[in-house]
Amino acid sequence: MDQTHASSPLAGAVHDLATEVVLALRSGDHLATVCGAAGIDQDDRTGIAAARVIGADLLLPSVLYGRDPHPGDVAVLDRAVREFPPKPGAPAATAWSHWHMISTLQRVASPPPGAPGAYEEPDTAWLQEAAWQSFTHQLSVLAPLAVPAAPSAVRRAAAERTVDLSRGFVRAVRRRDWLQAAGAGRWLAAVGGEPASLGLDRGLDFVELMGGHRDPRVALHVRAARVMAEAGAR
Repeated sequence: MDQTHASSPLAGAVHDLATEVVLALRSGDHLATVCGAAGIDQDDRTGIAAARVIGADLLLPSVLYGRDPHPGDVAVLDRAVREFPPKPGAPAATAWSHWHMISTLQRVASPPPGAPGAYEEPDTAWLQEAAWQSFTHQLSVLAPLAVPAAPSAVRRAAAERTVDLSRGFVRAVRRRDWLQAAGAGRWLAAVGGEPASLGLDRGLDFVELMGGHRDPRVALHVRAARVMAEAGAR
């Protein structure tokens, strides 16, 4: 692990997990264990917290390539769901992230007996009323929801406001907020409808060049966008 990226044990674990997801996306390995490669198991408290930060993207290679996830990765994500449920009064984005983790486990994995069942989607009124700057920020936080065959109210909101997302993408690039730009770009790749003048592919190349080596989550979102674009999964 590059210590320049790890200001704390949790930050280091998040960096390592995101890096392994990127490597799995690039290789397309079947049943490659993301958590095992990062040295994390379901008894590693810091690793479980890191899995909660990464969210359902822990299983992203399986989701995008239509393959069974590694049981060890399923166990870590399931543990993260159990250990870190949203607290009362938590931000709506946290509730949506938790919802998506459970939804992903139910859709692509075989969770252990007694795993949390699916529950109703959280509210999206806050997204519908948000100004385009805030909308882009919130959607970038929820970038793990930008995957094929995973309908949600958040995805519908993204599809209805692609011009706002495009404006937010450009703003994030100009502000050198590479993580937000990558998340917004991933949503645009997932739902389509962005203006042709945006030049999304070249824009994502630039975002990855400038930010991907500093934060593997940037590379993760960009790679996810590319895999979806190559598959035509919109």
